[in-house]
Amino acid sequence: MSTHVDNHTIVHEKTEMINEPRKRVGMLGGGFNPVHLGHLVMAEQVYAQLALDEFYLMPTYQPPHVDKKTVIDASHRVAMLELATKSNPHLKVELEEVYREGKSYTFDTMESLIAKNPNTDYYFVIGGDMVDYLPKWYKIDELMKMIQFVAIKRSGFPQTSDYPLIWVDSPRMDISSSLIRQNIQRGCPIKYLVPDNVIDYIQKKDLYRHDN
Repeated sequence: MSTHVDNHTIVHEKTEMINEPRKRVGMLGGGFNPVHLGHLVMAEQVYAQLALDEFYLMPTYQPPHVDKKTVIDASHRVAMLELATKSNPHLKVELEEVYREGKSYTFDTMESLIAKNPNTDYYFVIGGDMVDYLPKWYKIDELMKMIQFVAIKRSGFPQTSDYPLIWVDSPRMDISSSLIRQNIQRGCPIKYLVPDNVIDYIQKKDLYRHDN
């Protein structure tokens, strides 16, 4: 049995896609090993200041330039991200790189996401301390034409670049995933550094305590 689709229907569907308002979506990639309040504050500030429609935290499957033995399984990092974002309706988790596995270049990831979501404009967030490294990114010139980079202002780093960046203020929180892992190993508290439900998950799964 065949289904007939006339030209009018095809034209109508294409017109609807063209007329559909473009979605503005923020992206923050990282190992999130584990996710902490610094990540969430940064995401919320960019979302609000740029009036975005949604904001996604995108965990890497295997972070580049990191010793694989120090990164816990992606399933745990994804579970913690889902817990950290569950109470915020515009903060979500993007699993593109986790599904692909291996190491991912941002260019390949964003090319895939744009192909799947052609009506979306992506705002990719990096720290101001990473701006100087942009020339070393894989296919950076092509990437710049695909997405808009957003740089978080950092004290001690100039707000200048040869690339067209949007600069955003965000409270500087001296928190890092490595600090949290060290605190856990030493038996020091991580409350107010990590969401409470993420702390519960870390304790329940006995994560990081036995890391070398």
